[in-house]
This record gives sequence, structure tokens and C-alpha cells, in this order.
Amino acid sequence: MLGILGGTFNPIHNGHLYLAERLQQALSFDAVRFMPAAIPALKDAPSVSAEQRADMVKLAIINHPTFQIDIRELDRSGPSYTIESLVSLRKELGDKESICWLIGSDAFAKLNKWHRWNELLNYCHFVVVERPHSEHLNWNAEVASLLESHHTRDIHKIKNSANGKILIQEIEALDISSTQIREHIASKKDVDNLMPSNVVNYIHEYHLYE
Repeated sequence: MLGILGGTFNPIHNGHLYLAERLQQALSFDAVRFMPAAIPALKDAPSVSAEQRADMVKLAIINHPTFQIDIRELDRSGPSYTIESLVSLRKELGDKESICWLIGSDAFAKLNKWHRWNELLNYCHFVVVERPHSEHLNWNAEVASLLESHHTRDIHKIKNSANGKILIQEIEALDISSTQIREHIASKKDVDNLMPSNVVNYIHEYHLYE
């Protein structure tokens, strides 16, 4: 069973790593792949290159034996559409491997804005991360209908099928954001406790976000 954590990782930080670690513990993934977006479809283009963001991911996961980087979105031109990555993954891994797309509840609430969003569950499961004791977001009608049709509480159904299910997983996330880190660096504030030290060193070496 494979977990996929997509994002701009601009930059990657301890919150991303903590989330992946907790999901790894909860769901026993064989591996978690970090998949940096080259050109985010629903965000402004990052000021830091896709290659540099990928370099930072590689540094951040170097001591995690079950964490991997997947750079397939860097090898494609145009916007980084999740559906294209999942189609490519299916060709690579076959029809039986359980693939879980890891996503925060705030991003899941806007899923119907994603390119070919209603095809995504043909290729993966969704593991939607929610903070404990939080009320469900007010899903729009399309996302609510998708959740109602595909929701499961049974992890075994995720493990024993390739795609098509949505699991809500409660995890207390760290209160860290890439936006906060970029602002701290621009203001010359310390970020040493927010990211792995080798990522901090890389940022300083190449004068990123200054």
C-alpha cells in the first residue's frame, strides 16, 4: 500500500514530515511518496524553482527509509494535474496496488475544483486528514455526495482494494505553514525549529525566500 503526499513544498517543513510519519504509523504504508508539483494548478507559481523544491524534499526525507520522492510532475510540461500523475502511477504499479492520496480536509473541501476531479477515485483512495474533535467542514454538494458514496471507516477496505474509497483520518497537525516560514526568512527570523537542519542550510546557501 502506497501513500502519496502531493504539494508545492515551498518549502517542505516539519509539519509535512510529522503528518507523513503519523499516517505511516496509522495505516502501515509500505512507502510514502512526496510528489512536488512543478506548476500548481490552483495556486500562484512558486518563486523557488521546482528543482530546488524537490532538492529540499530529498534532503528532508534522507533519514526516513520508507519515505521517497516522486518527481514525475517535474518531468511534465503545463500545470501539474493530479489525475495525470495518478494515471501514470497506475501504469507503473498495475491495477491491484492500493494507492492512497493523502489530503487535508481544507483541500478536500475544494476537490470539485480539481481537473477531472470526478475521475480521481478510479485510480486511488483518498485519506482525508482532519484535526481531532473538529467539526466536518461544510462540504459543497458535489464533495458531500462523493464522500457519502465512497466513505469508509474500515482501513482493511483501503488496504485490500486498489481505489475508490475515502477514509477520514484524525491527526493533530503541527501548526506550521510554508507561508509562515517564507515570511520568517524574509524578515530574518529564526526557522531552525520548523524544518530539518539540512533544509535550513540549503535555503541559506542559495539565499531562497530572502
